[in-house]
Amino acid sequence: MKYLRWLLFPFSLIYGLVVIIRNWCYDAGLYKSYKFTKPVISVGNLDVGGAGKSPMTEYLIRLLKDDFKLATLSRGYGRKTKGYIVAENPSLTTAEHLGDEPSQFKHKFPDVTVAVCEKRVQGIKKLISHHDVILMDDAYQHRAVEPGLSILLFDYNRLNEPHLLLPAGNLREPFSGRWRAQAIVISKCPLTLNDDEKIAAVQRVKPMQYQSLFFTSIAYLLPQAQNGDPANVSIDADTTVFLLTGIANAGPLLQYIGGITPHVIHHNYPDHHQFTLKNIAKLADEFAAYPAQKKMIITTEKDAQRLDDSWFQSPQSVAYELPVFVIPIKVEFLNGTGLQFDQLITDYVREHTTYNSIH
Repeated sequence: MKYLRWLLFPFSLIYGLVVIIRNWCYDAGLYKSYKFTKPVISVGNLDVGGAGKSPMTEYLIRLLKDDFKLATLSRGYGRKTKGYIVAENPSLTTAEHLGDEPSQFKHKFPDVTVAVCEKRVQGIKKLISHHDVILMDDAYQHRAVEPGLSILLFDYNRLNEPHLLLPAGNLREPFSGRWRAQAIVISKCPLTLNDDEKIAAVQRVKPMQYQSLFFTSIAYLLPQAQNGDPANVSIDADTTVFLLTGIANAGPLLQYIGGITPHVIHHNYPDHHQFTLKNIAKLADEFAAYPAQKKMIITTEKDAQRLDDSWFQSPQSVAYELPVFVIPIKVEFLNGTGLQFDQLITDYVREHTTYNSIH
């Protein structure tokens, strides 16, 4: 794999040149970048794969939804629809219509406006008059919008990877692009992160003087039913867990469950994989054949959006009443810095909503 990366390096140089020219055109004003007077917050990262953007967006929703009229705007990756869509009725809340992350947001926060649009400027223009704050998920490279506040995430477990651009590496744009962020969050840190490890992480990320830096970890919550209802189940050392994932990096979840029970059977699929009944039938057959007395199927909230409910509810289905449970996650700030982060966000939002109410 290492040698393959170096073989792809010339293509990374070409890709990088295109990205650098594109960014320069935006920075120089040759390409138009829209800036809105109302608060627009962007959550994103420099590389491909999961750095915890969705949990961070959910954190912001919880922080702001009680005080402000809130809307989330995503591209809607993996959906089968096109254009601008607002999840206004149950038929438009599926992953097929919205993409898995927006579908997850709508199911967890039904009172929050959830919209998708490939052209973020168009989407914001449709939302802005009826909302106080727009949260853009996975939008750091969408330069047509200049957000008022950008939150850039780095996965702690990938900090030491070489800063190589696609396709030889994982970066969507050069590492220098981090300058556009006002806040940097190093995510998925171990809870035991010590001072020396923090210093090493800071030296690797090299934040600018004007950038606020935070360290966060993932908190895993109790298993829930697929519809989000509490479930009276638990995982212990005697439990055999069939883990079903189609996310960019299942490593942290696999490590978490592996720390509870050594009996883990992982059905691992690519990120945003559209599960089929054939995939679930394979899982159901293995589950039924496994001799353990205590066993269960665990998946992520994001993956649960891509599972068809009818597969588990129809008596004719091979997956009928299969015990599938979801483990929710949330962001946890280390060393009590969550209050500082909250203040940064709310100060920005209140300043700009106050400006709009006056003008």
